[in-house]
Amino acid sequence: MRVFFLTILLCCSAQMALAIGVDDGRLKDPAQEARAQELMKELRCLVCQNQSIVDSNADLAQDLRMVVRERIRAGYSDEEVLAYMTDRYGDWVLLKPPFKSKTFMLWVAPLALLLIGAVFVVLYLGRRTSSTPPSVPLSREEEERLEKLLHDGEES
Repeated sequence: MRVFFLTILLCCSAQMALAIGVDDGRLKDPAQEARAQELMKELRCLVCQNQSIVDSNADLAQDLRMVVRERIRAGYSDEEVLAYMTDRYGDWVLLKPPFKSKTFMLWVAPLALLLIGAVFVVLYLGRRTSSTPPSVPLSREEEERLEKLLHDGEES
């Protein structure tokens, strides 16, 4: 039985090692490769949409990684590489899009929705507390009846 579980564990480990997805075209210079990796963390995979191209195993992400490395190898600065990618794919390719007129709603909408939700909560809580009737103390007869119910368990 141990041999079976060990075999399963080794097979799973081998599958995870294959899933890492090492690119063939890595840059020879470690400083350039580190720069490329940092730039790739800023670029969105257009297939996966919520992953950077570093984290994605999609074919398009692999192609985009290759383009970034080619640009760095050609001597482009980080800003020039990002400008090239945004010229080609638009601001959508950036994981952190810039604040400008085209992306205004992207930045403002979450804050506006949060504020609208807060206003509704305040109004709801305000209406809820004001609609509860004020508590009126029990009359003498009601207190006696309550005492009798608590002690006797029956109403007369």
